[in-house]
Amino acid sequence: MQKDQCIQLIWKYHLMNHTLKKSDCILVLGSHDLRVAERAIQLYQDQWAGYLIFSGGLGRLTEGVWQQTEAERFGALAVQQGVPEDKILLENQSTNTGENLRLTRRLLDEKGLRFDTFIVVQKPYMERRAYATFKKEWPDKDCVVTSPLLDFETYCQTNDPDINREIVTHLLVGDLQRIRVYADKGFQISQEIPADVWEAYETLKAMGYTKHLIPE
Repeated sequence: MQKDQCIQLIWKYHLMNHTLKKSDCILVLGSHDLRVAERAIQLYQDQWAGYLIFSGGLGRLTEGVWQQTEAERFGALAVQQGVPEDKILLENQSTNTGENLRLTRRLLDEKGLRFDTFIVVQKPYMERRAYATFKKEWPDKDCVVTSPLLDFETYCQTNDPDINREIVTHLLVGDLQRIRVYADKGFQISQEIPADVWEAYETLKAMGYTKHLIPE
């Protein structure tokens, strides 16, 4: 299997291809990619939900680089683009996807807010893992997952030094491994991985795309 074929197989597997539906809120999982925030802001402006929740402290790619937490930077962008501050909630302590959800749930409890339907916004190659984690942490809630509407090549065409073909290939390989490993650890619900997708994973791993892998 050729490298580009492997990349496309894994990229497409990570996408959930959910159909958007009107929801109580839009939950944005923090990252270093401002296009995630922009996608969520557009969804709010298009009236898919009445609240925006930004969740994220400082993670591996933003700690020591950003002065604000991911939630605060995303939230500031939303305010700049006209989202009312009273429709924005910030959770700025979490450092991983599980914490995004647990600490957001705590925030909503503290504010006495009950949301039952969520649009979860993440990077494209983390859609499936975001969904699997959400359903593990919050099984009684309903969610659809979305991301910036970009194919692999377009996604990688950015001036951000942390987003290019090589880095994103390492990341999408690592996130596929986590779909299997984290389900076994009880961090996510189990997701079926087709044989050709796993073959693509093994091929890219053998090519050296291992920087985002975790010890098993």
